[in-house]
Amino acid sequence: MTFAHADYLLLLLLVPVFPVVQAVVLKLRARRIRRFGDEALVAKLMPSYSKAKAWVRTSLFSLAFFFFVIALSGPQVGAVLKEHNTKGAEVMIVLDVSNSMLAQDYSPNRLERAKLAISRVVDKLRDDRLGLIVFAGNSFVQLPITADYVSAKMFLNTISTESVPVQGTAIGDAINTAIRSFSSQSDKSRAIIVITDGENHEDDPVAAARQAAEMGIRVFVIGVGSPEGKMIPVGGDYLRDKNGEIVVTRLDETVLNDIASAGKGLYVRAGNSEFGLNPIIQEIRKMDDEQYNSVVFEEYDQVYMYFLSVALFFLVLEMLVGDRKSGINLFRS
Repeated sequence: MTFAHADYLLLLLLVPVFPVVQAVVLKLRARRIRRFGDEALVAKLMPSYSKAKAWVRTSLFSLAFFFFVIALSGPQVGAVLKEHNTKGAEVMIVLDVSNSMLAQDYSPNRLERAKLAISRVVDKLRDDRLGLIVFAGNSFVQLPITADYVSAKMFLNTISTESVPVQGTAIGDAINTAIRSFSSQSDKSRAIIVITDGENHEDDPVAAARQAAEMGIRVFVIGVGSPEGKMIPVGGDYLRDKNGEIVVTRLDETVLNDIASAGKGLYVRAGNSEFGLNPIIQEIRKMDDEQYNSVVFEEYDQVYMYFLSVALFFLVLEMLVGDRKSGINLFRS
């Protein structure tokens, strides 16, 4: 089950408050009675009042409120596959998952900050198609081009530095993998977004970006890290080289600028508040859209009416219970 308006579920925090309020009211009432006179005598003067029914009413109202909030949150069940005919761009996000992305220039680290930024961008997408490639010493497609943003976020959450077994930073190989992964051959609606610290050790990423540009694919780059460098925390210590020296990873903006320039894209240095994806997405919005068909899960069955019916049942029951004792004592003189 999913909820169309999950924020309303926070109102469920009020459910435990109702019994507390009822207990306070009864305590204050008892205090007032003690001021008026003997509690046992006053109780005889009000034989029809029922403390138990007050608690029953509170319980019924709490249940009614609980189911009303569930209904308000828009519960949905099931899903169907539906084909969409839309226009948009195809965007391949190429994410560095090498050990250097564990450096803590950002909170909690470079990789987690990049994943958070990508997740927020996915929330804003509408008709564009998205793919995800992870790379270190080599690269592979984590998520093929799709318009299913729910799946995109699910795959994004599984990414770690262990997603690629071979360490290193082969940006060129990752760009070439992205080039081969597009479903469209349009020369106006394809873009690659590379997110990395720029410490390339394996190949020629500038040549790969130039090849992409010749095919009509723009290459955008986000630099993650700081020029002064950070140590890489690993297993309670810091990553060390073969000589036992602590490795310091630095942002190589020269290489990243060259990649973006060769790819006819844009280079943005990630910040703590603005990671850099938003200006790049705005630039991609200016590209010509490609028309394509996609199959996504949608059209959930709305089931809020069932929860609303249960809420109304408990609410009516609460009103019928009343505060007075039921029945008449026929043997009372």
